[in-house]
Amino acid sequence: MDANPPGAVDPVDEAHHHDDPALIDVMAAPERPKRFAGVLAALDRPLVLGFVTTLGVLGALVLGSALGSISTILVYIVLAMFLALGLDPIVRMLERHRVKRGGAIAIVFGAFALLFAAFLIWVLPPVVAQIGEFIVAIPATIAGVPETAWFQSLDGDVQVAILAALEELAQWVSSPSTLGALGGGLLAVGVAFVSGISASFIVVALTLYFLSSLSSMKKAFYALAPARNRARLENLTERITASVGGALIGSVTLSSLNAAVVFLLHILIDLPFPALMAVIAFVITLIPLFGSVIFLVLGTGVALFTSPTQALIFFVAYLVYIQLESYVISPRVMNKAIAIPAALVLIGAMVGGALMGVIGVLVALPVMASILLIIREVVVPKQDLKV
Repeated sequence: MDANPPGAVDPVDEAHHHDDPALIDVMAAPERPKRFAGVLAALDRPLVLGFVTTLGVLGALVLGSALGSISTILVYIVLAMFLALGLDPIVRMLERHRVKRGGAIAIVFGAFALLFAAFLIWVLPPVVAQIGEFIVAIPATIAGVPETAWFQSLDGDVQVAILAALEELAQWVSSPSTLGALGGGLLAVGVAFVSGISASFIVVALTLYFLSSLSSMKKAFYALAPARNRARLENLTERITASVGGALIGSVTLSSLNAAVVFLLHILIDLPFPALMAVIAFVITLIPLFGSVIFLVLGTGVALFTSPTQALIFFVAYLVYIQLESYVISPRVMNKAIAIPAALVLIGAMVGGALMGVIGVLVALPVMASILLIIREVVVPKQDLKV
């Protein structure tokens, strides 16, 4: 259908007829898109644009400063939420045995309180004592290396290289800066322990709240989605929370088994510092997949200062346990966790450790599992529909 009715004169043709260039440009130029009208108007007023931009930058700085000031509280909230998700499978298991949710939560927290009390009474004192013994024994151990039989059996060039390395290590240990750093580190550990006790009460209270209201929180979250998507959202959320809970429980269980094996090996082989090395093994093996291998190298290196034979026995015994854990224990413990490529596990552990320390390493695996599940169930299907 023509834009002009029959007999009507086209304005552009009329402008050409009267030779009016201004009228030709106005009538022939396309209309500016309305969506760019605000941008073009702002560009016409640079002072207003600069003022608004400055306000936006200032607002972002204020928001970043506010988030930084409450970062500790945010860490408490995240930790409490992950603990609640980790304990929820145990609570549900008790509920399946006809225990009410309130009673199940009380049982779980009672067991956790007993374990924590046992740690404070039987584990923490020997660990603190062995830390002091370890620091005191370092200079004497370094000085006694040249007198050992394994050192005497080495080649002359190797002995010279080891003596040079040991001399550098001894100078570093005995230097005032190192002693000051160790003293400051021990003081920082003490301060952190005291502040950790107060923080633990906050985390426990938040965990209790999240655990008791987890079902209502999920329902409120589902209500935010359109009705047609709620069933899928509920299914995806339940799978994510089950994976997070299984991964957290599995990681702590495997690390506890590692610590117990390391403690027993040190006792049986008569290696020093069994409680200290067990706690170190627990922390390091929280790193999924690679933690056991890292501690294998570390534990063997520490055992070498006692005896090469004992170090070899520890290396072989712990290597056998790693194989048993990889092929027998881990598949049974981590059966609810989502399979994650090894490279992503390592990247997630490094990023989590850099951001939140040990807590970040602990939550790295479930976070990566959740992201992968969302990508597989949401992003990839949407991309497959695009042709």
